[in-house]
Amino acid sequence: MSNTPSNMLPLGTLAPSFSLLDTTSQEKRNLAKLKGKKGTLIMFICNHCPFVIHVIETVSRLAEEYQKKGIQTIAISSNDIINYPQDAPGLMTKFAERFDFSFPYLYDEKQEVAKAYQAACTPDFYLFDENLELVYRGQLDDSRPGNGIPVTGKDLKNAMDQLVGGEKISTQQKPSMGCNIKWKS
Repeated sequence: MSNTPSNMLPLGTLAPSFSLLDTTSQEKRNLAKLKGKKGTLIMFICNHCPFVIHVIETVSRLAEEYQKKGIQTIAISSNDIINYPQDAPGLMTKFAERFDFSFPYLYDEKQEVAKAYQAACTPDFYLFDENLELVYRGQLDDSRPGNGIPVTGKDLKNAMDQLVGGEKISTQQKPSMGCNIKWKS
């Protein structure tokens, strides 16, 4: 299990556009049609990472809660499935069902989207406002596998609450930490 921090894309960055296969509906989905009225949470995850597995139930619950408040969640897996077959699209579908995703789980086969977002780890969280400008990037909370801190989603939840409430989001943000994205050779 590696400890790779997120790259912390500059705040204010416009969300790079994409069109990817949604493994939950088997349809191509694009950012322009998926974005939320108040904001859009884009997260890079995968099926096998212990850091993702550690937080995914809380992430799924928060996504459903904030969809009702106008924030759409989009999950993307960019891992190399040749060397990591457990992250293949068919297994992504099962993972989404197992954790009751109320949001699309997209497959970035060419890894172009992960590169455009400068994603480095799983999970890696990016919160954009209604204009698709980056307002938060960083950790879900301080919990990590084995550190004994409960998973609450505190950091991301605070940012989403501030976004929904029209408040200024603190620029003091901690990087996410997780497994490195499995890049193709």
